Amino acid sequence: MSTSVVVNTYTHSVTYVADNIQRTLKNILVLSGLDPGKLTSDWESTNRALRTWIDSKHLETIVLEISNASGTSLIGRWDIEIAYGWEGGDGSSFWVDTDQIKTAVRKAGVHPASCEYRLICVNKPGRPAVSGWGSTTLLSTAGFTRQSLGGTVEHSGLGASTSYYRRSQ
Repeated sequence: MSTSVVVNTYTHSVTYVADNIQRTLKNILVLSGLDPGKLTSDWESTNRALRTWIDSKHLETIVLEISNASGTSLIGRWDIEIAYGWEGGDGSSFWVDTDQIKTAVRKAGVHPASCEYRLICVNKPGRPAVSGWGSTTLLSTAGFTRQSLGGTVEHSGLGASTSYYRRSQ
């Protein structure tokens, strides 16, 4: 009987973290002055990929790349790294730090509406296939500085830490 409870609690943690990562990405886009339409139109596919790869522990980082209109030059980037420290328990330890994200977006600045963006999931080898998701190459971060925010989503030890890239001075 306890095995069922642990599985259900871990599944709840996976769902909570995946859902809140998506909400965080949407908030970043909106606060950055970008249209979240592409993200919201792919909402189910993105959620399925996040849940599948978090559940299998293959997902390392979700990258939100913001580029020029042609998609060839990086304008900004947000990384959400997954931490697999799930502790079990009753599922009462959960939070999302939306204020920290809002403050970081203000520091990163608003992007021109003409910018493009894409969501990339960086996985460990051997990840399960998810329809609509394939491999790609990240744009270079040369000339950018990474700013870490620390933990932004947590559920019983399964969580995510966020960082963003800004142009180096």
